[in-house]
Amino acid sequence: MNEVLLRSLTPSVLGILVRRGADFAAAEDSVQEALVEAVRVWPADPPRDPKGWLVTVAWRRFLDATRADAARRRREDLIYEEPAPGPAPTVDDTLQLYFLCAHPSLTPSSAVALTLRAVGGLTTRQIAQAYLVPEATMAQRISRAKRTVSGVRFDRPGDVATVLRVLYLVFNEGYSGDVDLAAEAIRLTRQLAAAIDHPEVAGLLALMLLHHARRAARTAPDGSLVPLAEQDRGRWDTESIAEGVAILQAALARDRLGEFQAQAAIAALHADAPTAEETDWVQIVEWYDELARLTDSPVVRLNRAVAVGEADGPRAGLAALAALDDSSPSSSSRGYPIPRRAAVAAYLHERDGDLATAARLYAEAAQKAPNLAERDHLTRQAARLNARGCR
Repeated sequence: MNEVLLRSLTPSVLGILVRRGADFAAAEDSVQEALVEAVRVWPADPPRDPKGWLVTVAWRRFLDATRADAARRRREDLIYEEPAPGPAPTVDDTLQLYFLCAHPSLTPSSAVALTLRAVGGLTTRQIAQAYLVPEATMAQRISRAKRTVSGVRFDRPGDVATVLRVLYLVFNEGYSGDVDLAAEAIRLTRQLAAAIDHPEVAGLLALMLLHHARRAARTAPDGSLVPLAEQDRGRWDTESIAEGVAILQAALARDRLGEFQAQAAIAALHADAPTAEETDWVQIVEWYDELARLTDSPVVRLNRAVAVGEADGPRAGLAALAALDDSSPSSSSRGYPIPRRAAVAAYLHERDGDLATAARLYAEAAQKAPNLAERDHLTRQAARLNARGCR
């Protein structure tokens, strides 16, 4: 069973059902049932036209559910609109669906969560990790969003800012390696940049290209993570870096700075350094100051503490970290995620020569890491320092 094929067909099938009159929640449920049926049937009897097969089965599931619903009589005429046998339309509805999910009746956070689940193909757990909230909380949020848009006609699509947030989170999930959605997010952002003259769209595209350019160097042959400072820069994609920098420069020239342009500027400074030691950390701190002003994000402030530690020394970084709040480095108060804060503190303590504290914090961060690759990396860091301490 080709799961990648099923995932790639899902947005188009969902778009066809919505255009034919199905409300979003019912259409999404019907498509999910069709995917389950495909997993059961296709290994023994693969269809000649997978997309057409999914459209037909999903539409029939929708009709079955509609007949059993209290609104059955209002939708009886839809039975005559069942797609005829033959190839399904080749229109790519994915980007349109992103806009439709960013509906004005939803809060931005609910719109993002619904889109990631219904169109992006992410699990509720993956979305919860991206938002730094419990899985149960995210499940409730998605359920409420489905109920809100159920029966609503999508004649007022959402705004660009929400769509950009969705694309950004989809790219980050794909970039982590759990689900390979990074290339798809770049493709859709290119489409959006071609359709909308907006500096933040360009900023997001530049950010994606600059990060994606380093992807080949992010993991070792055994699958373990390679920190940025240790990556083989000869493996970076120089064409993607050049394209990303050019797009970013054009966006910044418009003097309408946004968070994605600021993030891309930081990524460009990393990409421009021939070696880790030649990184312009002073400029990076300045860009993190801009980014913190734009977003007030806890993660941004943690990353800024690292940059301060590189620019002015580890003790300056620890002072910046301590200034975030008055609690211990492993605290999650004020929204600071436990594993990331602990990992930042561990790195700065190691650079300051306090190996015992660094090892303890690396181990603490590993226990609550959001994915296996990060957990293994942090565990190895703790073991490395413990081994050094025993010598």
